[in-house]
Amino acid sequence: MSRYNGDESETLEFKAAYTDTICKEIVSFLNANGGDIVLGVDNDGNIVGIKKIDEISRKISDVITTQIEPNPQELVSSELRYADGKTLLVIHVPKGTRPIYCQKKYGFSSAGCSIRIGTTCKEMSPEQIKARYEQNFTDTDFMTRTPARYGNISFRTLKIYYAEKGYHLDDKSFEQNLGLKTPKGEYNLLAELLSDKNTIPLIVVKFQGRDKSAISERNDYGSQSLLFAYEQVKNRLVAENICVSDTTSRPRTDKYLFDFDCVNEALINALVHNDWNLSQPLVSIFEDRIEILSHGGLPKGQTEEMFFLGISRPRNDMLMRIFMNMELTEHTGHGIPVIVSKYGRDVFHIGDTYINVVLPFDMDVSKANGQNVGINVGTNVGITKTRKRVLQCLLEQPDLTAKALAAKLGLSSRTIERALQNLQKANVIQRVGSRKDGSWLVVKSE
Repeated sequence: MSRYNGDESETLEFKAAYTDTICKEIVSFLNANGGDIVLGVDNDGNIVGIKKIDEISRKISDVITTQIEPNPQELVSSELRYADGKTLLVIHVPKGTRPIYCQKKYGFSSAGCSIRIGTTCKEMSPEQIKARYEQNFTDTDFMTRTPARYGNISFRTLKIYYAEKGYHLDDKSFEQNLGLKTPKGEYNLLAELLSDKNTIPLIVVKFQGRDKSAISERNDYGSQSLLFAYEQVKNRLVAENICVSDTTSRPRTDKYLFDFDCVNEALINALVHNDWNLSQPLVSIFEDRIEILSHGGLPKGQTEEMFFLGISRPRNDMLMRIFMNMELTEHTGHGIPVIVSKYGRDVFHIGDTYINVVLPFDMDVSKANGQNVGINVGTNVGITKTRKRVLQCLLEQPDLTAKALAAKLGLSSRTIERALQNLQKANVIQRVGSRKDGSWLVVKSE
């Protein structure tokens, strides 16, 4: 029986056959200096070969794409080799580009985070796991270095937003100026986030009651340019913000379900500072509160005290700059102090890998309204019943055409066209993109 050329080492692992431990071994190499896993060679270095190549390849692909966090799909590769008349499968695992990797089923715990030491895989200690977030990795570098996973990248929406702010994006230089390509010239994760279309979700989920036992509504505003997705989520939250007016006194007083400025600041912070490689931000609406979850914890070098004082340490510097260009945020760090001044520090739940902002509702407003949170398209700007129904549809499905709206609402196309024209004249909605391929943007809903 022939032997494989080389012995097991810190960068070389032999496996006679596929086993479920391969997930741990890939994670261990990612967290160390990389290496190769050779299937079809036993522990003594003897070439035994493997069978059912297609089945094993599918299993390994599933491990790489679904069982490891962050997803290392762009890094790990494999190849078939032949020796002594037998088939070997070699998995190439480079050193990871992220601070730490884990097996999803165990999370970022010692059981989930392992590292290659010598010829074995060792569990990392809680201290080692925490320290990894403070090592010399930068999230900004990662975002611009990591290739996009979606192939059809285009920036029509991005150009429209910049044009509306008075900027001209030169076709020859804007991709480089905005950091949309990797050093190798490929579109990166930032480009994917800002592309007209992508595969990145942005979910707003509404629950019945005060826990997650029953979902009443779930909407995905992602799979499109993050700038437009943000506008849609923001408008959805405006629509959710019930207003109760006291007309018995002069001047009239209005009370809202929640402070919209605070919610908007929390949303922008979640988008700009989120670790997009881990997962996407999530907006959850309950009977008594709204929660805005982002991933990645505090950015590198930022303490909780700095965070609450408003000392800004952007995780994704280039994304922050683009939001600043659009006048959606400032580099002043005032957003967190604004929320703290209204709701206090206790609404922030900060973990090593997440920040969850929990903003309570004014329950007097909820009770006075006589129902749980709902679409709040008011009539203060003279919006008729038909226009209100049109707005409700556009908040949920902004790409609906006039024909589709007419069919959905059971009205004539002429009636819908007239409602859309009136809403545009009142600056309640705007058209983004062409008549054929564009979408509706609800500018205000009350």
